[in-house]
Amino acid sequence: MLNIILFIVIAAAGLSVGYFLRKNMAEKKLQDAETQAKQIIEQAKKEIQDRRREAELEAKDLLYRMRQDFERETKDRRQEIAGLEKRLGQKEENIERRHDLLVTKEKEIDSKLENVRKQEESVKAKETQLYSLIAEEKDRLQKISSLSAEEAKQILLNRLNEELSTEKAILIKREEEELKGVAEKKAKEIISLAIQKCAAENSVESTVSVVTLPNDEMKGRVIGREGRNIRAFEMATGVDVIIDDTPEAVTLSCFDTVRREVARMALEKLISDGRIHPGRIEEVVEKAKKEVDEKIREEGERAAFEAGVNSLHPELIKLLGRLKYRSSFGQNALQHSKEVSFLFGAMSSELGLDSKLGRRIGLLHDIGKAVDHQVEGTHAKIGAELARKYNESPAVIEAIEAHHEEAEPRSMYAVLAIAADAISAARPGARRETLETYIKRLEKLESIANVFKGVEKSFAIQAGREIRVIVQPEKISDPEAVNMARDIRKKIEEGMEYPGQIKVTVIREMRAIEYAK
Repeated sequence: MLNIILFIVIAAAGLSVGYFLRKNMAEKKLQDAETQAKQIIEQAKKEIQDRRREAELEAKDLLYRMRQDFERETKDRRQEIAGLEKRLGQKEENIERRHDLLVTKEKEIDSKLENVRKQEESVKAKETQLYSLIAEEKDRLQKISSLSAEEAKQILLNRLNEELSTEKAILIKREEEELKGVAEKKAKEIISLAIQKCAAENSVESTVSVVTLPNDEMKGRVIGREGRNIRAFEMATGVDVIIDDTPEAVTLSCFDTVRREVARMALEKLISDGRIHPGRIEEVVEKAKKEVDEKIREEGERAAFEAGVNSLHPELIKLLGRLKYRSSFGQNALQHSKEVSFLFGAMSSELGLDSKLGRRIGLLHDIGKAVDHQVEGTHAKIGAELARKYNESPAVIEAIEAHHEEAEPRSMYAVLAIAADAISAARPGARRETLETYIKRLEKLESIANVFKGVEKSFAIQAGREIRVIVQPEKISDPEAVNMARDIRKKIEEGMEYPGQIKVTVIREMRAIEYAK
């Protein structure tokens, strides 16, 4: 029990001591905290004062800089205003000077207008006087000449018209000479180059073919008993078989060269085979027709290949091959078409045009001749329709239609088609015609020129390629000679058909002759 009491007493004493110790420590901590708080407050006050001083310094510095900037801007503005005031002063001075000048010019203009008014009044007075004088002179002239004003005017207009016609003819002649000089030189270069590049052979076709026989006894076998073989052959082929005294030869006559070729091939096969009778004749003729058709196709393909023309319709190729057996004035039509194709391509290349298109037009330009004996119309129109039918381009169709000037040429290709066709047809030896036709053409050419007034003589020369007309110098002047040449050219174009072109030359010669005695 005593121990418990002692423990309680000790515990109470410890608690009181701890309380006092804890109180002293708390008071000490409180004092320390107050002391520290006072130090912090003092330090904060010090920092605030330092920051305030720094802010005041920065504000003063900023205010100083702003004041300097403001003063600088104010100074610049003042300088600008001074410059503007100076320029305004100069402009005011210029305006004043201009105003003074305008006032001076207005005064001068007023004085000039016054002078002009006076001059106008003077001119009007003189015009009135002039009109009265003109009226008097007109009356006097009418009395002297016994002509009215309208008659005199008509005479004057007629004289002016004659003078203008003369001047126009002179100008036309001068321009034509200049243009001809340039155009002929260029044309000759192009044509000569084209002709040099195209070396074509001359070919002559006829309306008969001769088949050689191994002996004269074969003639009897060809004729057959009572002529049945020859009749069957003529009916199957459509050609005339001529058997005369010519040794070892039979003549086949027909204007259709394809039929004549079929007949020639069939007869040669019959002769080589030896079996000649109506049944065999029909069989061999049929085979010959197929062979000729195949040959026609091959010739068309060969011509297209040689001309460098691609993508032709198969029917056009067949028609080209048929031209192998067609001739015009003795000139083979297919050879002529190939030659025109080469010439066309060369000239197109020289002129910077499409040479492939030119060769195509040249090859197809006479395609209508393959069927012109079966279809009505000219071969140019027929050829254009065929080209249109087989989907050729508009340029090809137009050139084919215009290559004989039956339609107006509207492109350079159409003009070149005319030129290339004429060059090929006009080559020496390319075509032939009978003497009678040749003489008639020359006579007609001379008669056209002789119709014109003032013509003394006319001569057709160079195989009808040129007509030279000699005029009477006292009746025809130089300008009238120019007009006459043009008129003769038009008359020839309207009244004649001819291959190529015809040159018209009008010659006016004045001779002064005196005799010294």
